[in-house]
Amino acid sequence: MRRHQLIHVVWFLSVWLGVHADEHSHRYTKGEEVVIWMNTIGPLYNRQETYPFFQLPFCFGDSPLEHHHETLGEALQGMDLINSGIPVRFLEEVNYEPYCQKTLQHDDIEMFRYAVHSQYWYTMFVDDLPVGGFIGAIEDPDSAETMQYHLFTHKSFLIEYNQDRIIAVTLQETATQSSTARLDHKQPSLPITFTYSVTWRATTDTFQDRFSRLLESDFFEHQVHWLSICSSFMMVIFLLGLVSTILIRTLKNDYARYDREPSLADFDRDFGDDWGWKQVHGDVFRRPDFLMVLSALLGSGSQLVILAGVVILYTMLGDLYVERATILTATIFLYALTSAVSGYTSARFYVYYGGKQWVHNVLLTASLWPGVLLCIGGYINLIAVFYSSSKAIAFPIMVAMLAIWLFLCFPLTLLGAIIGRNYGATVDFPCSVHAIPRPIPSKPWFVEPTVLILMGGVLPFASIFIEIYFIFTSFWTYRIYYVYGFMLFVFLILLMVCACVSIVITYFLLNSEDHRWHWVSFWSCASTAGYVYAYAIYYYFVKTKMTGLFQTSFYFGYCGLLCTGLALMLGFIGYMASTFFVRRIYRNVKID
Repeated sequence: MRRHQLIHVVWFLSVWLGVHADEHSHRYTKGEEVVIWMNTIGPLYNRQETYPFFQLPFCFGDSPLEHHHETLGEALQGMDLINSGIPVRFLEEVNYEPYCQKTLQHDDIEMFRYAVHSQYWYTMFVDDLPVGGFIGAIEDPDSAETMQYHLFTHKSFLIEYNQDRIIAVTLQETATQSSTARLDHKQPSLPITFTYSVTWRATTDTFQDRFSRLLESDFFEHQVHWLSICSSFMMVIFLLGLVSTILIRTLKNDYARYDREPSLADFDRDFGDDWGWKQVHGDVFRRPDFLMVLSALLGSGSQLVILAGVVILYTMLGDLYVERATILTATIFLYALTSAVSGYTSARFYVYYGGKQWVHNVLLTASLWPGVLLCIGGYINLIAVFYSSSKAIAFPIMVAMLAIWLFLCFPLTLLGAIIGRNYGATVDFPCSVHAIPRPIPSKPWFVEPTVLILMGGVLPFASIFIEIYFIFTSFWTYRIYYVYGFMLFVFLILLMVCACVSIVITYFLLNSEDHRWHWVSFWSCASTAGYVYAYAIYYYFVKTKMTGLFQTSFYFGYCGLLCTGLALMLGFIGYMASTFFVRRIYRNVKID
Protein backbone atom coordinates (compact mmCIF):
# COMPACT_ATOMS: atom_id res chain seq x y z
CA MET A 1 0.00 0.00 0.00
CA ARG A 2 1.37 3.38 -0.91
CA ARG A 3 1.74 6.24 1.53
CA HIS A 4 -1.20 8.25 0.16
CA GLN A 5 -3.46 5.21 0.32
CA LEU A 6 -2.56 4.72 3.98
CA ILE A 7 -3.32 8.37 4.70
CA HIS A 8 -6.75 7.98 3.10
CA VAL A 9 -7.45 4.89 5.21
CA VAL A 10 -6.29 6.65 8.37
CA TRP A 11 -8.43 9.68 7.47
CA PHE A 12 -11.53 7.49 7.09
CA LEU A 13 -10.91 5.67 10.36
CA SER A 14 -10.24 8.95 12.16
CA VAL A 15 -13.55 10.38 10.93
CA TRP A 16 -15.31 7.18 11.98
CA LEU A 17 -13.77 7.53 15.43
CA GLY A 18 -14.87 11.13 15.74
CA VAL A 19 -11.65 12.91 14.88
CA HIS A 20 -12.07 15.82 12.51
CA ALA A 21 -10.06 15.64 9.26
CA ASP A 22 -9.19 18.06 6.51
CA GLU A 23 -7.65 17.76 3.01
CA HIS A 24 -4.97 19.87 1.35
CA SER A 25 -4.16 19.85 -2.32
CA HIS A 26 -0.96 21.92 -1.82
CA ARG A 27 -1.83 23.90 -4.95
CA TYR A 28 -2.79 27.56 -4.94
CA THR A 29 -4.06 30.18 -7.32
CA LYS A 30 -3.03 33.81 -7.08
CA GLY A 31 -4.86 35.55 -4.26
CA GLU A 32 -5.97 32.30 -2.57
CA GLU A 33 -5.65 32.22 1.21
CA VAL A 34 -2.63 30.48 2.71
CA VAL A 35 -3.57 29.52 6.25
CA ILE A 36 -0.99 30.12 8.99
CA TRP A 37 -1.67 27.41 11.55
CA MET A 38 -0.31 28.18 15.01
CA ASN A 39 0.59 24.96 16.80
CA THR A 40 1.93 25.04 20.34
CA ILE A 41 4.23 27.08 22.54
CA GLY A 42 6.55 26.18 25.39
CA PRO A 43 10.10 26.40 26.83
CA LEU A 44 12.83 25.76 24.27
CA TYR A 45 14.63 23.07 26.28
CA ASN A 46 11.44 21.37 27.49
CA ARG A 47 10.12 20.11 24.21
CA GLN A 48 7.24 18.14 25.70
CA GLU A 49 6.03 21.00 27.87
CA THR A 50 3.76 22.59 25.29
CA TYR A 51 0.66 24.73 25.62
CA PRO A 52 -1.92 26.06 23.17
CA PHE A 53 -0.49 29.13 21.45
CA PHE A 54 -3.33 31.42 22.46
CA GLN A 55 -3.02 30.38 26.10
CA LEU A 56 -0.65 33.35 26.19
CA PRO A 57 -2.51 36.65 25.70
CA PHE A 58 -1.80 36.97 21.99
CA CYS A 59 -4.43 38.41 19.68
CA PHE A 60 -5.57 36.98 16.36
CA GLY A 61 -6.77 38.37 13.07
CA ASP A 62 -10.21 38.53 11.53
CA SER A 63 -10.28 34.90 10.30
CA PRO A 64 -12.40 32.68 12.54
CA LEU A 65 -10.40 30.41 14.84
CA GLU A 66 -10.77 26.69 14.25
CA HIS A 67 -8.99 23.61 15.51
CA HIS A 68 -7.35 21.42 12.90
CA HIS A 69 -6.76 17.69 13.49
CA GLU A 70 -6.10 15.50 10.47
CA THR A 71 -5.24 12.23 12.17
CA LEU A 72 -5.42 10.41 15.46
CA GLY A 73 -1.66 10.74 15.76
CA GLU A 74 -1.86 14.54 15.83
CA ALA A 75 -4.24 14.45 18.76
CA LEU A 76 -2.04 11.99 20.67
CA GLN A 77 1.08 14.08 20.07
CA GLY A 78 -0.62 17.15 21.51
CA MET A 79 -0.77 19.16 18.29
CA ASP A 80 -3.26 22.00 18.64
CA LEU A 81 -3.40 23.75 15.27
CA ILE A 82 -5.38 26.99 15.38
CA ASN A 83 -5.84 29.50 12.59
CA SER A 84 -3.72 32.54 13.45
CA GLY A 85 -5.87 34.90 11.44
CA ILE A 86 -2.86 36.35 9.61
CA PRO A 87 -4.31 37.12 6.14
CA VAL A 88 -1.63 35.71 3.82
CA ARG A 89 -2.59 35.47 0.13
CA PHE A 90 -0.71 33.47 -2.48
CA LEU A 91 1.77 35.66 -4.42
CA GLU A 92 0.52 38.86 -2.74
CA GLU A 93 3.32 40.73 -0.96
CA VAL A 94 2.67 42.63 2.27
CA ASN A 95 4.88 45.13 4.09
CA TYR A 96 4.29 45.86 7.78
CA GLU A 97 0.54 45.45 7.71
CA PRO A 98 -1.29 45.18 11.07
CA TYR A 99 -3.48 42.14 11.58
CA CYS A 100 -4.64 42.65 15.19
CA GLN A 101 -4.36 45.02 18.15
CA LYS A 102 -4.57 44.42 21.87
CA THR A 103 -4.00 46.28 25.13
CA LEU A 104 -2.05 44.17 27.58
CA GLN A 105 -2.95 44.50 31.24
CA HIS A 106 -0.45 44.14 34.04
CA ASP A 107 -1.05 40.39 34.43
CA ASP A 108 -0.62 39.91 30.67
CA ILE A 109 2.69 41.76 30.77
CA GLU A 110 3.92 39.59 33.62
CA MET A 111 2.88 36.47 31.74
CA PHE A 112 4.82 37.55 28.66
CA ARG A 113 7.85 38.48 30.77
CA TYR A 114 7.89 35.00 32.26
CA ALA A 115 7.57 33.42 28.80
CA VAL A 116 10.41 35.52 27.36
CA HIS A 117 12.59 34.76 30.39
CA SER A 118 11.91 31.02 29.95
CA GLN A 119 12.79 31.23 26.23
CA TYR A 120 9.36 30.22 25.03
CA TRP A 121 9.43 28.84 21.52
CA TYR A 122 6.41 28.38 19.26
CA THR A 123 5.78 26.29 16.17
CA MET A 124 3.47 26.91 13.25
CA PHE A 125 2.64 25.19 9.98
CA VAL A 126 2.36 26.85 6.59
CA ASP A 127 1.18 24.44 3.90
CA ASP A 128 2.27 21.60 6.21
CA LEU A 129 5.80 23.04 6.46
CA PRO A 130 6.96 23.47 10.09
CA VAL A 131 8.17 26.92 11.09
CA GLY A 132 9.39 27.96 14.53
CA GLY A 133 10.46 31.07 16.36
CA PHE A 134 10.85 32.77 19.74
CA ILE A 135 8.20 35.06 21.18
CA GLY A 136 10.72 37.59 22.40
CA ALA A 137 14.29 38.38 23.40
CA ILE A 138 16.20 39.57 26.45
CA GLU A 139 18.45 42.64 26.26
CA ASP A 140 21.52 42.63 28.54
CA PRO A 141 20.70 39.28 30.18
CA ASP A 142 23.86 39.39 32.32
CA SER A 143 22.95 42.64 34.05
CA ALA A 144 20.07 42.67 36.50
CA GLU A 145 19.88 46.49 36.43
CA THR A 146 19.78 47.04 32.66
CA MET A 147 18.12 43.76 31.60
CA GLN A 148 15.00 44.33 29.51
CA TYR A 149 12.37 42.01 28.06
CA HIS A 150 11.13 42.56 24.51
CA LEU A 151 8.14 40.93 22.84
CA PHE A 152 8.30 40.35 19.09
CA THR A 153 5.30 42.05 17.52
CA HIS A 154 6.22 41.60 13.86
CA LYS A 155 6.40 38.43 11.78
CA SER A 156 8.20 38.59 8.45
CA PHE A 157 7.58 35.63 6.14
CA LEU A 158 9.83 34.75 3.21
CA ILE A 159 7.93 32.20 1.12
CA GLU A 160 9.56 30.45 -1.81
CA TYR A 161 7.32 28.97 -4.49
CA ASN A 162 7.52 26.95 -7.67
CA GLN A 163 4.59 27.72 -9.97
CA ASP A 164 1.48 26.97 -7.87
CA ARG A 165 3.23 25.20 -4.97
CA ILE A 166 4.88 26.46 -1.81
CA ILE A 167 8.42 25.10 -1.44
CA ALA A 168 9.89 26.78 1.65
CA VAL A 169 8.84 29.17 4.40
CA THR A 170 11.27 31.19 6.50
CA LEU A 171 10.26 33.31 9.49
CA GLN A 172 12.51 36.33 9.97
CA GLU A 173 12.34 38.04 13.37
CA THR A 174 14.58 40.96 14.32
CA ALA A 175 14.71 42.84 17.60
CA THR A 176 14.27 46.33 16.16
CA GLN A 177 12.33 49.15 17.73
CA SER A 178 9.55 48.87 15.15
CA SER A 179 9.17 45.08 15.54
CA THR A 180 9.26 44.70 19.34
CA ALA A 181 7.49 46.00 22.41
CA ARG A 182 9.30 46.53 25.70
CA LEU A 183 7.74 44.64 28.61
CA ASP A 184 8.08 46.71 31.77
CA HIS A 185 6.59 45.18 34.88
CA LYS A 186 5.86 48.68 36.21
CA GLN A 187 3.47 49.45 33.36
CA PRO A 188 -0.23 49.11 34.26
CA SER A 189 -1.11 48.50 30.59
CA LEU A 190 0.56 48.32 27.19
CA PRO A 191 -1.19 48.78 23.81
CA ILE A 192 0.35 46.57 21.13
CA THR A 193 -0.18 46.29 17.39
CA PHE A 194 0.88 43.00 15.80
CA THR A 195 2.08 43.32 12.20
CA TYR A 196 3.32 41.03 9.46
CA SER A 197 5.17 41.13 6.14
CA VAL A 198 5.18 38.61 3.31
CA THR A 199 7.79 38.33 0.57
CA TRP A 200 7.45 35.85 -2.29
CA ARG A 201 10.45 34.46 -4.15
CA ALA A 202 10.48 32.01 -7.06
CA THR A 203 12.65 28.90 -6.84
CA THR A 204 13.49 25.94 -9.04
CA ASP A 205 13.35 23.42 -6.18
CA THR A 206 10.70 20.75 -6.67
CA PHE A 207 7.76 20.08 -4.38
CA GLN A 208 8.94 16.49 -3.75
CA ASP A 209 12.27 17.75 -2.36
CA ARG A 210 10.99 20.62 -0.26
CA PHE A 211 11.59 18.82 3.05
CA SER A 212 15.27 18.30 2.20
CA ARG A 213 16.10 21.74 3.57
CA LEU A 214 14.78 20.71 6.99
CA LEU A 215 16.94 17.58 7.21
CA GLU A 216 20.26 18.03 9.01
CA SER A 217 22.53 15.78 6.97
CA ASP A 218 25.67 17.15 8.65
CA PHE A 219 24.42 15.75 11.96
CA PHE A 220 22.77 12.44 11.05
CA GLU A 221 25.17 11.45 8.25
CA HIS A 222 28.27 12.31 10.24
CA GLN A 223 31.33 10.10 9.88
CA VAL A 224 30.82 8.88 13.45
CA HIS A 225 27.42 7.50 12.43
CA TRP A 226 28.96 5.50 9.60
CA LEU A 227 31.77 4.25 11.84
CA SER A 228 29.25 3.06 14.43
CA ILE A 229 27.42 1.05 11.77
CA CYS A 230 30.68 -0.55 10.66
CA SER A 231 31.74 -1.37 14.23
CA SER A 232 28.34 -2.92 15.00
CA PHE A 233 28.57 -5.01 11.84
CA MET A 234 32.05 -6.22 12.82
CA MET A 235 30.63 -7.18 16.23
CA VAL A 236 28.04 -9.35 14.51
CA ILE A 237 30.74 -11.04 12.44
CA PHE A 238 32.74 -11.70 15.60
CA LEU A 239 29.78 -13.17 17.48
CA LEU A 240 28.73 -15.33 14.55
CA GLY A 241 32.27 -16.59 14.34
CA LEU A 242 32.24 -17.29 18.08
CA VAL A 243 29.01 -19.27 17.87
CA SER A 244 29.94 -21.16 14.71
CA THR A 245 33.55 -21.92 15.64
CA ILE A 246 33.86 -22.32 19.41
CA LEU A 247 30.45 -23.75 20.19
CA ILE A 248 30.27 -26.08 17.23
CA ARG A 249 33.77 -27.38 17.98
CA THR A 250 32.91 -27.76 21.66
CA LEU A 251 29.66 -29.53 20.90
CA LYS A 252 31.46 -31.82 18.49
CA ASN A 253 33.83 -32.86 21.27
CA ASP A 254 30.88 -33.25 23.64
CA TYR A 255 29.06 -35.51 21.19
CA ALA A 256 32.21 -37.58 20.67
CA ARG A 257 32.65 -37.99 24.44
CA TYR A 258 28.99 -38.77 25.14
CA ASP A 259 28.67 -41.25 22.26
CA ARG A 260 31.90 -43.04 23.08
CA GLU A 261 31.41 -46.72 23.93
CA PRO A 262 32.42 -47.66 27.51
CA SER A 263 35.70 -49.49 27.85
CA LEU A 264 38.10 -50.58 30.55
CA ALA A 265 40.30 -47.56 29.83
CA ASP A 266 37.38 -45.11 30.19
CA PHE A 267 37.96 -44.17 33.81
CA ASP A 268 35.70 -41.09 33.65
CA ARG A 269 32.70 -43.14 32.66
CA ASP A 270 33.60 -45.94 35.06
CA PHE A 271 33.58 -43.60 38.03
CA GLY A 272 30.49 -41.76 36.89
CA ASP A 273 32.21 -38.41 36.41
CA ASP A 274 30.24 -37.55 33.28
CA TRP A 275 29.22 -33.90 33.37
CA GLY A 276 27.83 -31.14 31.18
CA TRP A 277 24.68 -30.28 29.33
CA LYS A 278 23.70 -33.89 28.60
CA GLN A 279 23.12 -34.51 32.30
CA VAL A 280 20.05 -32.23 32.32
CA HIS A 281 18.34 -33.83 29.31
CA GLY A 282 15.52 -34.97 31.55
CA ASP A 283 14.81 -31.46 32.84
CA VAL A 284 15.70 -29.12 30.00
CA PHE A 285 12.19 -29.32 28.54
CA ARG A 286 10.50 -29.04 31.90
CA ARG A 287 7.63 -26.55 32.12
CA PRO A 288 9.08 -23.14 33.10
CA ASP A 289 7.92 -21.27 36.17
CA PHE A 290 5.18 -18.66 35.66
CA LEU A 291 4.29 -20.15 32.29
CA MET A 292 1.36 -17.84 31.62
CA VAL A 293 3.41 -14.70 32.30
CA LEU A 294 6.28 -15.88 30.11
CA SER A 295 3.91 -16.80 27.28
CA ALA A 296 2.29 -13.34 27.42
CA LEU A 297 5.71 -11.68 27.38
CA LEU A 298 6.78 -13.74 24.38
CA GLY A 299 3.53 -13.02 22.57
CA SER A 300 3.80 -9.26 23.09
CA GLY A 301 7.48 -9.35 22.16
CA SER A 302 6.84 -11.17 18.89
CA GLN A 303 4.22 -8.60 17.91
CA LEU A 304 6.49 -5.67 18.74
CA VAL A 305 9.39 -7.15 16.75
CA ILE A 306 7.25 -7.47 13.64
CA LEU A 307 5.67 -4.07 14.24
CA ALA A 308 9.04 -2.35 14.63
CA GLY A 309 10.44 -3.93 11.49
CA VAL A 310 7.37 -3.09 9.39
CA VAL A 311 7.16 0.52 10.64
CA ILE A 312 10.88 1.18 10.06
CA LEU A 313 10.79 -0.36 6.59
CA TYR A 314 7.57 1.39 5.62
CA THR A 315 8.77 4.74 6.93
CA MET A 316 12.04 4.35 5.04
CA LEU A 317 10.24 3.58 1.77
CA GLY A 318 7.35 6.02 2.21
CA ASP A 319 9.04 9.08 3.80
CA LEU A 320 6.29 9.31 6.42
CA TYR A 321 8.25 11.95 8.33
CA VAL A 322 7.05 14.59 5.85
CA GLU A 323 3.47 14.23 7.13
CA ARG A 324 2.52 15.43 10.60
CA ALA A 325 2.19 12.54 13.08
CA THR A 326 1.69 10.01 10.27
CA ILE A 327 4.28 7.66 11.76
CA LEU A 328 2.38 7.49 15.05
CA THR A 329 -0.96 7.06 13.32
CA ALA A 330 0.37 4.27 11.10
CA THR A 331 1.98 2.58 14.12
CA ILE A 332 -1.33 2.52 16.02
CA PHE A 333 -3.25 0.80 13.25
CA LEU A 334 -0.39 -1.53 12.32
CA TYR A 335 -0.23 -2.57 15.97
CA ALA A 336 -3.92 -3.36 15.88
CA LEU A 337 -3.57 -5.38 12.68
CA THR A 338 -0.61 -7.40 14.03
CA SER A 339 -2.39 -8.36 17.25
CA ALA A 340 -3.03 -11.83 15.85
CA VAL A 341 0.73 -12.46 15.99
CA SER A 342 0.86 -12.00 19.76
CA GLY A 343 -2.16 -14.22 20.30
CA TYR A 344 -0.74 -16.99 18.12
CA THR A 345 2.75 -16.93 19.68
CA SER A 346 1.50 -16.78 23.25
CA ALA A 347 -1.12 -19.51 22.89
CA ARG A 348 1.24 -21.78 20.97
CA PHE A 349 3.92 -21.56 23.66
CA TYR A 350 1.41 -21.82 26.51
CA VAL A 351 -0.28 -24.96 25.20
CA TYR A 352 3.07 -26.46 24.12
CA TYR A 353 4.12 -26.66 27.76
CA GLY A 354 0.78 -27.98 28.97
CA GLY A 355 -1.08 -24.78 29.89
CA LYS A 356 -4.81 -25.29 30.46
CA GLN A 357 -6.22 -21.82 31.21
CA TRP A 358 -5.90 -20.50 27.68
CA VAL A 359 -8.69 -17.93 28.09
CA HIS A 360 -6.79 -16.24 30.91
CA ASN A 361 -3.71 -16.43 28.72
CA VAL A 362 -5.49 -14.56 25.91
CA LEU A 363 -6.71 -11.86 28.27
CA LEU A 364 -3.23 -11.35 29.74
CA THR A 365 -1.58 -11.26 26.32
CA ALA A 366 -4.10 -8.82 24.86
CA SER A 367 -3.85 -6.45 27.82
CA LEU A 368 -0.12 -6.67 28.67
CA TRP A 369 1.35 -3.97 26.42
CA PRO A 370 -1.80 -1.80 26.40
CA GLY A 371 -1.75 -2.06 30.20
CA VAL A 372 1.83 -0.76 30.30
CA LEU A 373 0.80 2.12 28.03
CA LEU A 374 -2.21 2.83 30.24
CA CYS A 375 -0.20 2.92 33.49
CA ILE A 376 2.70 5.06 32.24
CA GLY A 377 0.61 7.09 29.81
CA GLY A 378 -2.07 7.68 32.42
CA TYR A 379 0.44 9.15 34.86
CA ILE A 380 1.93 11.36 32.13
CA ASN A 381 -1.54 12.48 31.08
CA LEU A 382 -2.43 13.44 34.67
CA ILE A 383 0.68 15.65 34.76
CA ALA A 384 -0.32 17.22 31.43
CA VAL A 385 -3.86 17.88 32.66
CA PHE A 386 -2.52 19.43 35.87
CA TYR A 387 -0.36 21.81 33.83
CA SER A 388 -3.18 22.51 31.30
CA SER A 389 -0.83 21.41 28.54
CA SER A 390 -1.75 20.65 24.96
CA LYS A 391 -0.19 17.22 25.56
CA ALA A 392 -3.21 16.24 27.64
CA ILE A 393 -5.25 13.61 25.79
CA ALA A 394 -8.90 14.56 25.42
CA PHE A 395 -11.63 12.17 26.53
CA PRO A 396 -12.92 11.48 22.96
CA ILE A 397 -9.42 10.39 21.95
CA MET A 398 -9.32 8.01 24.92
CA VAL A 399 -12.65 6.56 23.78
CA ALA A 400 -11.24 6.17 20.26
CA MET A 401 -8.19 4.30 21.57
CA LEU A 402 -10.41 2.06 23.70
CA ALA A 403 -12.55 1.33 20.64
CA ILE A 404 -9.47 0.35 18.63
CA TRP A 405 -8.39 -2.09 21.34
CA LEU A 406 -11.89 -3.45 21.93
CA PHE A 407 -12.94 -3.92 18.30
CA LEU A 408 -9.60 -4.60 16.59
CA CYS A 409 -6.80 -5.62 18.95
CA PHE A 410 -8.67 -8.02 21.24
CA PRO A 411 -10.63 -9.91 18.53
CA LEU A 412 -7.47 -10.37 16.44
CA THR A 413 -5.53 -11.55 19.51
CA LEU A 414 -8.29 -14.08 20.22
CA LEU A 415 -8.25 -15.24 16.61
CA GLY A 416 -4.49 -15.73 16.69
CA ALA A 417 -4.76 -17.61 19.99
CA ILE A 418 -7.36 -20.00 18.58
CA ILE A 419 -5.13 -20.76 15.60
CA GLY A 420 -2.03 -21.19 17.77
CA ARG A 421 -3.83 -23.39 20.29
CA ASN A 422 -5.41 -25.74 17.76
CA TYR A 423 -2.88 -25.90 14.94
CA GLY A 424 0.52 -24.74 16.16
CA ALA A 425 1.17 -26.46 19.49
CA THR A 426 2.21 -30.01 18.66
CA VAL A 427 4.29 -31.36 21.56
CA ASP A 428 7.45 -33.03 20.18
CA PHE A 429 10.16 -32.79 22.83
CA PRO A 430 13.44 -34.43 21.70
CA CYS A 431 13.85 -35.80 25.25
CA SER A 432 11.35 -37.02 27.80
CA VAL A 433 10.88 -35.05 31.00
CA HIS A 434 11.72 -36.77 34.29
CA ALA A 435 9.10 -36.78 37.02
CA ILE A 436 11.50 -35.48 39.69
CA PRO A 437 13.65 -32.41 38.93
CA ARG A 438 17.38 -32.96 39.05
CA PRO A 439 19.18 -30.99 41.80
CA ILE A 440 21.18 -28.05 40.51
CA PRO A 441 24.82 -28.38 41.61
CA SER A 442 26.92 -25.52 42.91
CA LYS A 443 28.84 -23.66 40.24
CA PRO A 444 31.23 -20.72 39.82
CA TRP A 445 29.78 -17.25 40.35
CA PHE A 446 30.24 -16.21 36.73
CA VAL A 447 27.72 -18.81 35.50
CA GLU A 448 25.03 -17.90 38.00
CA PRO A 449 21.79 -16.84 36.22
CA THR A 450 21.90 -13.31 37.67
CA VAL A 451 25.45 -12.73 36.45
CA LEU A 452 24.70 -14.15 33.01
CA ILE A 453 21.64 -11.90 32.71
CA LEU A 454 23.65 -8.80 33.62
CA MET A 455 26.44 -9.68 31.20
CA GLY A 456 24.01 -10.58 28.42
CA GLY A 457 22.88 -7.01 27.79
CA VAL A 458 26.35 -5.48 27.41
CA LEU A 459 27.12 -6.45 23.81
CA PRO A 460 23.62 -5.70 22.42
CA PHE A 461 23.74 -2.28 24.06
CA ALA A 462 27.21 -1.62 22.65
CA SER A 463 25.91 -2.41 19.15
CA ILE A 464 23.20 0.28 19.34
CA PHE A 465 24.86 2.85 21.60
CA ILE A 466 25.57 5.45 18.90
CA GLU A 467 22.18 5.02 17.24
CA ILE A 468 20.45 5.52 20.60
CA TYR A 469 22.28 8.84 20.90
CA PHE A 470 20.99 10.03 17.51
CA ILE A 471 17.44 8.87 18.28
CA PHE A 472 17.45 10.62 21.65
CA THR A 473 18.87 13.80 20.17
CA SER A 474 16.19 13.82 17.49
CA PHE A 475 13.25 13.02 19.76
CA TRP A 476 14.17 15.37 22.60
CA THR A 477 15.21 18.31 20.40
CA TYR A 478 13.79 19.83 17.23
CA ARG A 479 15.64 17.72 14.67
CA ILE A 480 13.78 15.55 12.16
CA TYR A 481 15.00 11.94 12.21
CA TYR A 482 15.08 10.63 8.65
CA VAL A 483 17.92 8.07 8.41
CA TYR A 484 15.63 5.08 8.72
CA GLY A 485 17.96 3.02 6.55
CA PHE A 486 20.54 3.28 9.33
CA MET A 487 17.88 2.39 11.89
CA LEU A 488 16.79 -0.71 9.96
CA PHE A 489 20.37 -1.93 9.63
CA VAL A 490 21.10 -1.34 13.32
CA PHE A 491 17.81 -3.05 14.25
CA LEU A 492 18.78 -6.17 12.31
CA ILE A 493 22.26 -6.11 13.84
CA LEU A 494 20.72 -5.85 17.30
CA LEU A 495 18.52 -8.89 16.71
CA MET A 496 21.47 -10.96 15.47
CA VAL A 497 23.67 -9.91 18.39
CA CYS A 498 20.92 -10.85 20.86
CA ALA A 499 20.43 -14.24 19.22
CA CYS A 500 24.16 -15.03 19.41
CA VAL A 501 24.49 -13.82 23.00
CA SER A 502 21.49 -15.86 24.09
CA ILE A 503 22.88 -19.03 22.53
CA VAL A 504 26.26 -18.59 24.21
CA ILE A 505 24.70 -17.87 27.62
CA THR A 506 22.33 -20.83 27.33
CA TYR A 507 25.23 -23.13 26.53
CA PHE A 508 27.19 -21.91 29.54
CA LEU A 509 24.15 -22.39 31.78
CA LEU A 510 23.35 -25.90 30.56
CA ASN A 511 26.99 -26.91 30.69
CA SER A 512 26.97 -26.04 34.39
CA GLU A 513 24.05 -28.51 34.71
CA ASP A 514 21.47 -25.79 35.33
CA HIS A 515 18.27 -26.48 33.37
CA ARG A 516 16.58 -23.10 34.12
CA TRP A 517 17.32 -21.68 30.69
CA HIS A 518 13.86 -20.37 29.76
CA TRP A 519 13.80 -17.22 31.85
CA VAL A 520 17.57 -16.73 31.65
CA SER A 521 17.47 -16.69 27.83
CA PHE A 522 14.66 -14.13 27.95
CA TRP A 523 16.20 -11.78 30.51
CA SER A 524 19.77 -12.06 29.23
CA CYS A 525 18.71 -10.13 26.12
CA ALA A 526 15.94 -8.10 27.76
CA SER A 527 18.54 -6.70 30.17
CA THR A 528 19.76 -4.56 27.27
CA ALA A 529 16.81 -2.28 28.01
CA GLY A 530 18.21 -1.68 31.50
CA TYR A 531 21.44 -0.37 30.01
CA VAL A 532 19.47 1.84 27.63
CA TYR A 533 17.53 3.31 30.56
CA ALA A 534 20.78 3.90 32.47
CA TYR A 535 22.05 5.78 29.41
CA ALA A 536 18.79 7.77 29.36
CA ILE A 537 19.50 8.90 32.92
CA TYR A 538 23.01 9.95 31.90
CA TYR A 539 21.67 11.74 28.81
CA TYR A 540 19.15 13.68 30.87
CA PHE A 541 21.66 15.10 33.32
CA VAL A 542 24.61 15.61 30.96
CA LYS A 543 23.24 16.27 27.46
CA THR A 544 20.03 18.22 28.09
CA LYS A 545 18.87 21.35 29.85
CA MET A 546 15.43 20.02 30.78
CA THR A 547 13.87 21.28 33.99
CA GLY A 548 10.66 20.90 35.99
CA LEU A 549 8.32 18.10 36.99
CA PHE A 550 6.42 18.23 33.70
CA GLN A 551 9.36 17.58 31.39
CA THR A 552 11.04 15.17 33.81
CA SER A 553 7.88 13.06 34.01
CA PHE A 554 7.52 13.00 30.24
CA TYR A 555 11.18 12.20 29.67
CA PHE A 556 11.46 9.28 32.06
CA GLY A 557 7.94 8.09 31.23
CA TYR A 558 8.62 7.91 27.49
CA CYS A 559 12.05 6.37 28.09
CA GLY A 560 10.35 3.80 30.31
CA LEU A 561 7.93 2.91 27.51
CA LEU A 562 10.79 2.63 25.02
CA CYS A 563 12.82 0.38 27.31
CA THR A 564 9.82 -1.82 28.21
CA GLY A 565 9.04 -2.39 24.54
CA LEU A 566 12.72 -3.02 23.82
CA ALA A 567 12.90 -5.58 26.65
CA LEU A 568 9.90 -7.46 25.26
CA MET A 569 11.32 -7.52 21.74
CA LEU A 570 14.84 -8.59 22.66
CA GLY A 571 13.61 -11.07 25.25
CA PHE A 572 11.53 -12.78 22.57
CA ILE A 573 14.49 -12.93 20.16
CA GLY A 574 16.75 -14.33 22.88
CA TYR A 575 14.26 -16.99 23.88
CA MET A 576 13.57 -18.09 20.31
CA ALA A 577 17.30 -18.37 19.53
CA SER A 578 17.88 -20.44 22.66
CA THR A 579 14.88 -22.63 21.90
CA PHE A 580 16.25 -23.42 18.46
CA PHE A 581 19.69 -24.12 19.95
CA VAL A 582 18.41 -26.37 22.74
CA ARG A 583 16.17 -28.41 20.47
CA ARG A 584 18.99 -28.76 17.96
CA ILE A 585 21.63 -30.10 20.36
CA TYR A 586 19.35 -32.48 22.25
CA ARG A 587 17.94 -33.90 19.04
CA ASN A 588 21.26 -35.65 18.34
CA VAL A 589 21.90 -36.90 21.88
CA LYS A 590 21.70 -40.65 22.53
CA ILE A 591 19.79 -41.10 25.78
CA ASP A 592 20.79 -44.19 27.76
